[in-house]
Amino acid sequence: MRKVLPWLALGLIVVIGIVVLVARSRPDNSPAARAARLEHQLACPVCEGQSVADSNSSQSQAIRENIPRQIASGMSDADIRAYYVARYTDKILETPSNSGLGVVAWGLPTVAILLGAAGIAVAVRRWSATPRLPATEEDEDVVRRARAHDDGLPR
Repeated sequence: MRKVLPWLALGLIVVIGIVVLVARSRPDNSPAARAARLEHQLACPVCEGQSVADSNSSQSQAIRENIPRQIASGMSDADIRAYYVARYTDKILETPSNSGLGVVAWGLPTVAILLGAAGIAVAVRRWSATPRLPATEEDEDVVRRARAHDDGLPR
């Protein structure tokens, strides 16, 4: 039981940490926060490499002015993105939503880290469970000779 208790405590701390992280990472759903998020999710239709939030083009300014009106009319974020995709194609999305590549890009390293941590835990557990062998008389003799040899040297 003494060996299991620290692992249970560690597991409990990890679970509490994950719950706190998830609870705090929920996005703000105020209209202003939604508009800002959408402006960063949409690419400028005429600029190269800029979001609607970062661009000063007239099209981006019109989109920035239109997004709060769409939110006020009750449209969801997905509806607003779909509206702009219908007008400008998928190129307006900063991060295309229908690609499974994001799951692979985030999931694969996470799985690798978890498997590595599990492998290290198993190795440490095996090493700690390996019995310590007592020193033989021959081992003690080697140590005595090494110490006697060291005593003759100036320090």
